[in-house]
Amino acid sequence: MIITPAEPHDLAKLLSFREEAAAWLRGIGSDQWSRPYPADKLLATIESGTVFMLRDGHTTAGTITLTSEAEGGLWTDDELTEPSLFINKLTITRDYAGQNLGGRLLDWAGDRAHRAGARWLRLDAWTTNEALQRYYLAQGFRHVRTVREGTAVNGGPRVSGWLAERAARPADHDFSDRTPAPARLRSAA
Repeated sequence: MIITPAEPHDLAKLLSFREEAAAWLRGIGSDQWSRPYPADKLLATIESGTVFMLRDGHTTAGTITLTSEAEGGLWTDDELTEPSLFINKLTITRDYAGQNLGGRLLDWAGDRAHRAGARWLRLDAWTTNEALQRYYLAQGFRHVRTVREGTAVNGGPRVSGWLAERAARPADHDFSDRTPAPARLRSAA
C-alpha cells in the first residue's frame, strides 16, 4: 500500500468516507460525525497539503489529516510552544477494517512528525466516544485532559475535546511513502 497526498479529485471519495464512517458510528450508538462536513473546508485542507490517502492499487483504503495547526481552544499556550503535529479525520473504509491500517497510519504520522522535528503527535477525539479513546490509548497515546463545553482554553463548546498525545518517533509502518518530505517545524517558544 502507498501513501500519497490527497488531490482535489479525491474530495468526493473523502466525503463518502466520512458518510460511511458516520453511518457505522450511528450503528454503534455514537453521534460522532453526524453533521455533514463542509466540502469547501475539506477542499481547502486538501489544497494545503495536509490530507493524505492510503491507497491499495486503485482503491483508497483510508485517509489521515496531519497538520501543524492545532484546533483552536484545546491546547494551552505552554503546550503550543512544543513542536507538534496534529491528527484529524483518520478514517479507514469498512472494506479494510480489522487490518490495523489505522494503527499503521498513526505510526506513519508519528514517523512523519519525528522527521519534521516534532516532539509530539497530538489529537482530539470525540468526547463521548469511549471506544475510540480506548483505541488511541492502546496505540500508545496518553490522555492529557478532556475539554468539555465551557472549559475550552479559549472558550466555546466542545464535542471533540478528549486530548491525547504520544511522542513523535521513527516507525516502521510498511507503507510506500510517496509524500514530499515534511517541512521542519519551529518551536513557538
